[in-house]
Amino acid sequence: MCRHLAFLGPPEPLGTLLVEPAHSLYRQSWAPRRQRYGTVNADGFGVGWYADGDLVPGRYRRSGPIWGDQSFADLARVVRSGALLAAVRDATVAGADGEAAAAPFASGPWLFSHNGAVTGWPGSLAALTEALPPAELLSMEARCDSALVWALVLHRLRDGDEEGQALADTVLDVAAAAPGSRLNLLLTNGDTITATAWGDTLWYLAEPGRRTVVASEPYDDDPHWREVPDRTLLAASRTDILLTPLKEPTA
Repeated sequence: MCRHLAFLGPPEPLGTLLVEPAHSLYRQSWAPRRQRYGTVNADGFGVGWYADGDLVPGRYRRSGPIWGDQSFADLARVVRSGALLAAVRDATVAGADGEAAAAPFASGPWLFSHNGAVTGWPGSLAALTEALPPAELLSMEARCDSALVWALVLHRLRDGDEEGQALADTVLDVAAAAPGSRLNLLLTNGDTITATAWGDTLWYLAEPGRRTVVASEPYDDDPHWREVPDRTLLAASRTDILLTPLKEPTA
């Protein structure tokens, strides 16, 4: 259910990361190699990227498959960035909200994506919405599970939680309310990447001091890719990777 990728490093054309590699996110939209659930990610896509001197990222999202968008081909060829988050989508509920449901979701400096699905959606998370102010619920971009997971994460970030704590606590709350959910979350602020491996694949490629890539699966056959163990929180910068085990929620 979706593939996603985040990158920190020297500025590169979007296409160098998302289109050109042999097993790029572009190709993963129809031929993922390690996707455990679903086979085609054609229900939308998006990319968010940061420009020098601007803390708020730009976004380009569409409701159709990435391979059918010629405008994206031009964009990916000429736009350069040293930080981005991109995703291709396999919808949990077909047709839910179109482009608005395509990651990355955004607020202020943050870009966010969810690879997975919430079991029992939407009823399973009804109780968790009580923690959200009505204005935040009404401001949700879409009516899908990923958008609500983002709302829960964003509420914690706005309350001052550090990125890793916000992701970890959200994953544990959702997993307790909806056991069996797959909750691979990916978050960046343009300087760091934070992610969870919870029910699906997650990998990283690190060249300390140069670039860091975190992705659902490797986009090439570089032997330096490393798989993140399931039930793990990843915190990354351009120089460091930290992996922290996540405990199953208690009954």
